[in-house]
Order: sequence, then C-alpha cells, then structure tokens
Amino acid sequence: LKAAAAHLRYIQRDDVSRDGEPGQLYSATENHADGGAFIDRSQSDRHQFRFIVSPEDAGNLSDMRAYARDLMAQVAEDLGTRLDWVAVDHHNTDNPHTHIVLRGVTDDGKTLIIDRDYIAHGLRARASALATLELGPQSDKEIATKLRREIEQERWTRIDRTIDRMADNRLIDMRPDIGRRSSEPMRRIVLGRLQALARMGLAQEVQTGVWRLRSDREAVLRRMSERDDIIKRMHRALGRGPSHYCIVDPIAGPDRQIVGRLAAKGLSDELDDRYFLIVDGTDGRAHHIDVGRHPEIDGVKPGSIVAVGPSRTRPRPADGAVADLAGQNQGIYETERHLALERSRGQRVRGDPDALVEGHVRRLEALRRAGIVERLEEGRWRIPKDFLDKAAAYEAKRVPSGPVAIEIQSSLPLDTLSRAEGATWLDRQLLSGNSSTIAETGFGREVRQAMADRTDQLISEGLADRRGQRVVFMRNILQTLRARELAAIAKRLERQLKLPYRQPAAGNRIEGIFRRPIALDSGRFAMIESPSAFCLVPWRPILERSIGREVAGTVTNTGVSWSLGLAPRRGIDR
Repeated sequence: LKAAAAHLRYIQRDDVSRDGEPGQLYSATENHADGGAFIDRSQSDRHQFRFIVSPEDAGNLSDMRAYARDLMAQVAEDLGTRLDWVAVDHHNTDNPHTHIVLRGVTDDGKTLIIDRDYIAHGLRARASALATLELGPQSDKEIATKLRREIEQERWTRIDRTIDRMADNRLIDMRPDIGRRSSEPMRRIVLGRLQALARMGLAQEVQTGVWRLRSDREAVLRRMSERDDIIKRMHRALGRGPSHYCIVDPIAGPDRQIVGRLAAKGLSDELDDRYFLIVDGTDGRAHHIDVGRHPEIDGVKPGSIVAVGPSRTRPRPADGAVADLAGQNQGIYETERHLALERSRGQRVRGDPDALVEGHVRRLEALRRAGIVERLEEGRWRIPKDFLDKAAAYEAKRVPSGPVAIEIQSSLPLDTLSRAEGATWLDRQLLSGNSSTIAETGFGREVRQAMADRTDQLISEGLADRRGQRVVFMRNILQTLRARELAAIAKRLERQLKLPYRQPAAGNRIEGIFRRPIALDSGRFAMIESPSAFCLVPWRPILERSIGREVAGTVTNTGVSWSLGLAPRRGIDR
C-alpha cells in the first residue's frame, strides 16, 4: 500500500491541471475524493488495477470527468459488480488523459478478477465507443489527415501497425500492379511511412516497390519516442540544450557514480511505478537515470545533492579494506589499528580518518545483523575467511528492482552550505583534495564557487589557513564543525522541550523514545527522548520504522549499535 499511496500522490502532483494546479482526485460520486480514505479501504485488497485512459481528441470532450464516470459505469456493468475507484485528469501533455485507480475487490468483498483480454481490448473498445458517441464518427478525410501527420513521427504509430498486418515475413510489396488490400490514399500513406522508416534505418527498399522491414523496428521506435519524452522532460527541468544531456541506459544503468544536484524526479512508467531522476552533475552534464522501483526514492528530494551509481552486487570497497586488515591480524578487524593506519596516511590522501573508520564500523554493524561477522567487544570484530563472498551475496539480496544505488550526500541545497554551521558535503569535498572531476561548467562551476566561498568562510573562523597556494585545514575539522552545530541545536531544543541535553559517551546505553529525525548541515540525526533528558545521535535507516517507539542501543566510538525491538528502561546514561 505504500506504493499505492505514492502513486496517488504522484498523479495529484502540481502542474497537471489546465491551470497548472495540482491534480484533483475524484470518484464515481465525489468531485473531491479522499485519497487517504481510499487507501484505508484498500488495506485488505490483494491487488489494484491502474489504467491510463487517453481517448483520441480528448481535448474536444466537453467533460473528461463525466467521460471517465460513464466509462467506469459501463465497466461495472460488464463485470457485474459495483466498483470502488478514484481518478485524476491530466492536461500536462499534448493529449489529455485520465489516471484511474481501481480497487481489486467486488461489492460483496471478494477479489476482483478482470480477464486480460478485457483489459487489453474490451476496455479500449468501451472507451472508443463513448468518445465516438460524444464526438461522432471520424470521416475518412479526418482519419487520413491524422495518419499523414504520423508519417514522419519517431514513435510506434497506427501506420506501423497497418504495415505489420500487410507484411509477409518482414517483406511488404507496395507495387501498384499488385492486388491491393487497402485504398490508394492508404497506399500512399504507407509508402510515405516506409520512406520515413528507411531514413531512420528501419526499412530498406530491396527492389522497386518492395521493402524489407527491420525485425526490431517496434522496439527502436518506442525507444526513440521515450528519448524524445526524456529530452522534453530534461528541458523543462533545466532549460539547457540537449548537447548537455546524458541519458543513462535504463537496462544497464550507470557505469560509474554520478554526483550532482537532483533537478527533478518522477515516474517514467506511471502504471508500474518506475521512477526517474534528473541529476545536474558536477561533471557539467545533466543525467537522466531510470531508477526503477527504488526503495529510497521517497527520501530523495529535488535540490538535494545525491550520488547515483551502479547497484552494489559486489562487495563494497570498505569490505576489501576490512578483509585486508583482518588478514594481517589473525582474522580480527580492530578499529584502533585501522584508525592509526589512516592517520599515518594523512587527511589529504583519503579524507577524514575518523569519518572513514566510522563508515567501516557502520558497514560491519549491518553485516553483524545479517550474521556474517561477529563483534567480540568494543572496536574488535571477527571476520570469516569467506567474508568477501558473503558480503557480495548480502549485497545481491539488497539490490533494488532498479539498476542503481542512491546515496544522499546532502539533504540541504548547495547555496546554503558555504556558510553552514556544521560539517557539510562541501567540507568533505575540500578535504578530499580531488576537484579534478568537477567541471568548469554547469553545476560543476557552481560547486567550485561554493567550495571557494566555503574555504574563505573556514579561514575567517580560524578553522583553516591559507599558505601560498595551499589551504591547510585544522586537525579534526569535521568533528569540530559537527560538535559546534550539535551544541547550537541542542540549546534550541532544550528551550523547546524543557529537558536537558545529554550527549552520551562511548560505552553508554541509550534508552528512550525516538521522536523524529533532524536534518542538520552535518547530516541527519535522531532525537531520542527519555523522561529526564534527550540526546542526538547519528541517523541510521534502521530507525525509519521506529518513529514514536521506544528504542535502545549502545554508543560506540563510531556511532550507535541499536537493539531495536527490546523493551528499554527509558533512560540515557550520563
């Protein structure tokens, strides 16, 4: 039902009505239907049906809402049951259309079964008959005029379906002296389409009047149509020319990680709930990425900075580092040993050592819950010999139905980061020392300017120092910035909650109610409240389903090891 609720929200989004307003949900009897109530009624339904009704010349219909109601009344009569449905009319495309969501239940509470043939043909016939009843039948002249408009179109058309019926083993004979199964005007339309297909590389005249068709022309034409829709979509989101666009193959997915600002997101397939992202990349290009039914899509907001890359069906780089360190230490991974190694390499080599090791520990906590590694004590883990194989298998199980992995780098927009109080994505970029992949154009140019502004800000606060062409950052600057921001937000929350703030140290146990996540410059944090105090700890996705519930965990040097589902004693150790 989460997907169904997301679908209803999406079809009611802004800019789909005639006046650019959000779509209005309606039903058989209500002009302002309650989507939440519809979802509640659907709790026990085994399935839903979703239709997009797009009648030809829909713009000429006097009332699309009345048309949809007449159609669904006819469907109810055909199926022999009252139907519970909601719909939204869309006017944001060249051809107006209606999204209909139908509960999969009959009026006596049984599961509603609809024959595939009725969905594919019967429903189409009913919709066509109703449109004809209002608009009248099309004359031969009207039909021919509309078909002529399709001759040059880069999509699968009605003429292509006619060609399919006329072809014999991918050959079609259009010589005038051959017995015709169609009129002369239709023959000229088909010839015009064949010539257009030849220019697209999808047909070839093998001898005068005889044409051979490419076997994959339907798939190619549908991809061409999708590409045209994608380019229009990207132009609406960014306003730049197609020379800056990069359309990622929807099957293979991205071959590298793409970092940038999320310019837009939406449904690439509104019936199957497949999503797309448009990412304005730091490489100066705009990327359209099909992410499928991604489990993290709801948490990704336009304006945030994201990294979108290939799905992790292999061990992560962190897994390799853990395996190497454990191999040198009789199968034991130790955070102190790892931290010492990273500090010896220097912050400019791989970024902040503490943050890096913290990421490895978070990974090990996830693998511990999966039964792959064993935590011996604070900061020490037993790593099995087949660790990398098990880590790869773990990732394979977690791969979403889309071909990508999505990571939120900053939930806050770029223009707020240069003067932010906490540790930001910009700070991590500055510490990495790797700006060579950031372009001088597009969003890359904005990032370079923001990094320069952030450097000036840190210098003015005494957190960095310019030495000639080099900038030297204060040791442990990320921790300093994070602590400063946490202290400021804690003071504000103390006044609001009328409770003292307690920041537990490593080894302390946290027990209380997880009130809400809090988005800070330094990242997301969870607010845990007990009767005597509250604390802020790094956010973890595992907490998502525990909002408003009691949680318990133990603070480590790199985060919190949660024991969700246990009955806590409702306290925060001091």
